[in-house]
Amino acid sequence: MRTRVTRRAALTIVAGAGASMAAGRAWADTPSGRVIYPVAIPVYQSQFVADRAGFFKEAGLDCKLIQGGSGVKTREIIASSQGDIGIGDITHPMQLSNHGRSARVLMPVDTRSNAAIFIIRKDLFDQGITTLEALAKWKRPDGRKPIVSVSSLGGTNHVWASYYMETMGLDDKVTWIGTGNVDTMMGTLKTKQVDVLINSPSILKDSVEQGWGALLFDGTDEAVWAKYIGGKVPVTSHFTLQATIDKDPQKMQAFVTALWRATLWIKGHSPEEIYDMIEPYVGSTSRDANIFDSGVMKKVTDYEGIIDAASFARGQKVWFREMTGIKPLAMADVVNTSFIEAARKAYPA
Repeated sequence: MRTRVTRRAALTIVAGAGASMAAGRAWADTPSGRVIYPVAIPVYQSQFVADRAGFFKEAGLDCKLIQGGSGVKTREIIASSQGDIGIGDITHPMQLSNHGRSARVLMPVDTRSNAAIFIIRKDLFDQGITTLEALAKWKRPDGRKPIVSVSSLGGTNHVWASYYMETMGLDDKVTWIGTGNVDTMMGTLKTKQVDVLINSPSILKDSVEQGWGALLFDGTDEAVWAKYIGGKVPVTSHFTLQATIDKDPQKMQAFVTALWRATLWIKGHSPEEIYDMIEPYVGSTSRDANIFDSGVMKKVTDYEGIIDAASFARGQKVWFREMTGIKPLAMADVVNTSFIEAARKAYPA
């Protein structure tokens, strides 16, 4: 099948890739793409919107969105070149670069974490365990430390939640485990296999309404974030391998342009409208919970799409520490702004 691209889209591709093709000229064939996301929650809604609103298609891409199952698994899929572009914690491309698979952040998703919410078992909350300090002192019936669940060890939930715990001197008072996707994460808390689950507002809302969870600590709260983190930080990002960029920069420009258009679409629509758009991707939690989550995401989404030196410097204390094992990287060695700059020219904010 042959696909024509619009003059505007073609100009975007030329600007980002440095290509010399004339505006309006078609690709020989519609290139296929594989877009990878960790789990089915609105944190990753920019990818879902780009697909459902037709922005990938309008950029000349035949895309498939694939759920990796966790941030770490998403990183592994990108590392093996089985996916073109992934979304997840910004530490994932840093990890890849540290291990010889040079990777690049293409654009940020947010300005603070939307998934550092500590959800405790309701029965423990009712016993008076209502703070992180109280949790750290509590022991399970068999004498073991409290078990804290994240999607994957080394993923977004773990990176940011452990930073809070480390700053408070509590990180060694709990046992961290990875429990995978939304269904299994909620199941482990509901059945009391774990004591605390770190995740998003939608999962908190569902757990509270169903009577088996309660809010213990909200690391996404603006005041809490300001106290412990200090300001804007790119937490989640779209990323890829440098080799993937080198292989087809025109295709990568198409991805970023579509994702930037999705970001602008999110800015201009209500949480209810966002839910109606992304519903096929977030069916594990209720409509109300997802609308609530999208509302929170609207507040933290990065509508500029550019990582600046100050926000990168602010994040280093979280990214480059013993827990992550990431060797420090310069911003220039991990962030590629050329594609988002071209997309912003074609579709101004």
